[in-house]
Amino acid sequence: MEIVKVAAETAIGLLVLLGALLSALSAFGLIRLPDVYLRAHAATKSMTLGVFCVLSATFFYFWYFDNYISARLLLGILFVFITAPVAGHLNGRAAYRTDVPLWEQSVQDELEPLLKGKKVNHEAKDMME
Repeated sequence: MEIVKVAAETAIGLLVLLGALLSALSAFGLIRLPDVYLRAHAATKSMTLGVFCVLSATFFYFWYFDNYISARLLLGILFVFITAPVAGHLNGRAAYRTDVPLWEQSVQDELEPLLKGKKVNHEAKDMME
């Protein structure tokens, strides 16, 4: 039984460590990335996964060591998974529609023909592919 306890403590500790590292990586991405669109990507992808790991570790800790299943933690995980990507998408959409410029080294803008009212030349597009 002691081996299972040590394995559970190790797994929970690794989940917390992974979540903290992903959250730190996301914070560095928010600081270092050049434009609002790339920053939104860092904020939604790695931060959501980091928060998921920390909340999951907390859930497993209470479940294993206290025999308590926390509905609040499960709802917190669900809330983060629903709201973070939607908020990132809406921030990026608002930035694009208010003409916040892309990074100067961006290669392609697929939304420009769709949202700016331009017609796409499908023959030219097929030749490029």
